[in-house]
Amino acid sequence: MQHEEDDPRTGRRSGADSTTPVPSDLATSPFRVDRDRVAGSPFFARLGGVTQVISSTGSGLLVHNRLTHSLKVAQAARAIAERLGARPELAGLLDKLGGCDPDVVEAAALAHDLGHPPFGHLGEQVLDRLARHRFDLSDGFEGNAQSFRIVTTTDVRGPAALGLDLTVAVRAAMLKYPWTRLSYPLPHPKDLPAPPRGAAEPPDAPGTGAAKFSAYVTELDDVTQSRAFYLDRLEPWQQTVEASVMDTADDIAYAIHDLEDFHRVGVLQHAAVSAELNTWLDHALELAALSGADLAAQERRPGRSLEAMRRRLHAKDSWAVDDGAFAQAVAKVRAELVDGLLAVPFDGSVEAEQAVAAFSARWTRRLVDSVGVVEAPTTRSGHVVLAVPQWHEVQVLKFVHRRFVLLRPDLALHQRGQARLLTALVEALEEWATDRHEAGRLPRRLHDLIELATAEYTAIARTEPASLAGATGDPPAGPDAVRALARGRAVIDFVASLTDNQAAALLDALSGRTGQLWTDAFVL
Repeated sequence: MQHEEDDPRTGRRSGADSTTPVPSDLATSPFRVDRDRVAGSPFFARLGGVTQVISSTGSGLLVHNRLTHSLKVAQAARAIAERLGARPELAGLLDKLGGCDPDVVEAAALAHDLGHPPFGHLGEQVLDRLARHRFDLSDGFEGNAQSFRIVTTTDVRGPAALGLDLTVAVRAAMLKYPWTRLSYPLPHPKDLPAPPRGAAEPPDAPGTGAAKFSAYVTELDDVTQSRAFYLDRLEPWQQTVEASVMDTADDIAYAIHDLEDFHRVGVLQHAAVSAELNTWLDHALELAALSGADLAAQERRPGRSLEAMRRRLHAKDSWAVDDGAFAQAVAKVRAELVDGLLAVPFDGSVEAEQAVAAFSARWTRRLVDSVGVVEAPTTRSGHVVLAVPQWHEVQVLKFVHRRFVLLRPDLALHQRGQARLLTALVEALEEWATDRHEAGRLPRRLHDLIELATAEYTAIARTEPASLAGATGDPPAGPDAVRALARGRAVIDFVASLTDNQAAALLDALSGRTGQLWTDAFVL
């Protein structure tokens, strides 16, 4: 067995001796130290004020936020890692692929959403658009890449006040999509015949690079350092086993607890979900015979959306999809969700709470227990996979969430207002940062972020200027252009580090809509 002092997976970004924790660390295991550093980060604490899907305002403790989501992902990830580690027949394979330590996957799971901005995925889309189109940042914005930037660069609670100085294994386990948007690795995974999940360019935005990625060019050195141990074990675009465990746990948590939330608040309606699933089960052959045009024309009729999803699975994940398993999954979800949980409206009673808890526990255990490891997965999958029945069940559960929650017009109405808020906030902060008369009174955190990004972009402009080329295709021309890029990145970093309430309060203050001098907007 390898001793920790000889284990390259325990190496830190700084090169510090992982077996000698700094005085602020309580644990002695390097990976437990990482877990504690993430849990003690102010970026982790702020997740309690960041939307998962809808804001908890008005819902009390009923709905998940990014903090409770992260805790549940960590719980599931650790359980998966412990189960895999307890199977003697997997020991050789896990060692060959680079290891699977429960402390590593727990630390990575706690850290995986640190970079999520205010208002959940809606905020992510808005900041990406602003980063690329307003600030000409080639990387744009991506929540996973922002999480990696936080633990390696912008968090100041680490021993050297630059990131958290995490181990190789934990940083690598955070790389759910181990590539940058456009330039790393080469050949870029977006150009593979069957690109990894998330690596393909968005169909409506050709030339913009991978839809999902886990690092900006500013953190490329950290990516290469954390992945060096795995070079002879994994393809450059493959997740580590520990990253694959975290990714699978994220899918499990997302598939289950968002359904809990919307049942609790009365949004997930029994009749609508029942009609969709039952119609498909009763008329699957007829629906399969419809042309694509007819299916699209009838999309609002029950069963059609589920049939469209089945066809998308065939198009994207033909390696995994099986029509028999899909039908069984729909029947399973109907029995458990429609005929079970949703059959009785949630009224806050003991019985209702117990029904939700039982549904969540039963499904979590079912999915966690089904996880296995494959030595040579398809490019569309990690090494850690759900068994065939459970993989299909997760697809159906996620479909119910998307079809009956995310696509609701009332949610869209709410989100359009949040998008306007974030856009106005970014514009107001940029105006402040470029006002030479007021620049000295910027929030100190924003000032420090501008200095940090300026040093980063100046260095990259000297060594790899092409990686900074934005929409024009040209690298920044001169120091002023580099400073403009740095200022844009700093504003995006700053806004992404706010809670929902801080973003709203800060815009109120900048717009003159509040008379309060001291609000939580100023605790930045």
